[in-house]
Amino acid sequence: MTAPYPIEVLLVEDDAGDVLLTREAFDYNKLRNRLHVVGDGEQALAFLRREGAYADVPRPDLILLDLNLPGMDGLEVLSVIKDDERIRSIPVVVLTTSEAEQDILRSYHLHANAYVSKPVDFERFIQVVRQIDDFFVTVVKLARPAPHS
Repeated sequence: MTAPYPIEVLLVEDDAGDVLLTREAFDYNKLRNRLHVVGDGEQALAFLRREGAYADVPRPDLILLDLNLPGMDGLEVLSVIKDDERIRSIPVVVLTTSEAEQDILRSYHLHANAYVSKPVDFERFIQVVRQIDDFFVTVVKLARPAPHS
């Protein structure tokens, strides 16, 4: 059973190749969800807070967050998200190449909802994106904010 509506997914990723892979995985898996992409932490926070150029964007239902970002890194972004009462309820999946134990521990300490290592193999990457989608769209009950928020 899928969600009765497409979910809004914010991908925070600076690597054009990984953005392309994610888009292709969404297309390949025929996911109905809408993928929005920003390339750094500052843009992510502006998107989430609907500031400036992002004033009219939808509130994401799920965030896919890379840790290795220019400027403000993913852990800093995660910390700010989880400290902001307006956006802290949005689930954050850390989707990164890092398999360092310290990154995993720190991500969970900062209240990441999941930590997933990006596979380098395209077929495996497609499976991982599908599993994330299956879990957050069919298993988890996502909070839908009131229309005015």
